[in-house]
Amino acid sequence: MSGNGVLYIATGKKYIEAAIASAKTVRKTCPGLPIAFFGDWHNYGFEFAHNPFPFHIVENIAEPHRRSKVDYLSRTPFERTLYLDTDTMVVEDIHEIFDLLDQFDLGVAHAMRRNSIERLKDWRITLPKAFPQLNSGVILYRSTPRVKKFMEEWSSQFREAGFEQDQMTFRELLWLSDLRITMLPPEYNVRYEKYHYFWSKTEATTKIFHLERLHTGIFWMSIKPFYRRLVKGLARVGIKIPNRLYKK
Repeated sequence: MSGNGVLYIATGKKYIEAAIASAKTVRKTCPGLPIAFFGDWHNYGFEFAHNPFPFHIVENIAEPHRRSKVDYLSRTPFERTLYLDTDTMVVEDIHEIFDLLDQFDLGVAHAMRRNSIERLKDWRITLPKAFPQLNSGVILYRSTPRVKKFMEEWSSQFREAGFEQDQMTFRELLWLSDLRITMLPPEYNVRYEKYHYFWSKTEATTKIFHLERLHTGIFWMSIKPFYRRLVKGLARVGIKIPNRLYKK
């Protein structure tokens, strides 16, 4: 293990392609910062074995599932890791974020839609709303035995809990842990572009976009509110559509 680096974990052709696009933005804004990737790329014809670009280190995921990241975060090749979901875009130099790990074990940002019903759900214990769900798409962490143990426990507990999303288990396990946690400034996890356009220069400057449209595209984002209303209307008359068709 060595130094600082960015980590991506993705399964499925669509998400591997998104990881490639995101990694290119890291290359552009942070030249020389190593990038590692875990994915089931062997299943989709990617030739990373011959040329890993835009990554520097590429490994295969043997048993992929929708949340494979919980299984592979502990396997990072770096001493200090910034994990990024594949629907991210780095637009400014982010080298200084790793300096936070001089004082802390782990850094995360608050979930933006933390007052929505699904974000207020608890797992085994009731937690205060003042400790809301945390976004698990941008995670800064050290590769110490304590942190690796935490990541491995998250993997195990996520499987046992059986939730579709991973934030509920992540939130509770952090609450119960003795890790030193810091909250990342919102500019390192910009979930809605409105903040980017309305922040003044004295407020914040966007560092990392984390946008659903980087997966779904502009068209889907424009019709999604109408589709959700249609799904809810159908549910009222007993016709249900699986959440995965309209929710990330």
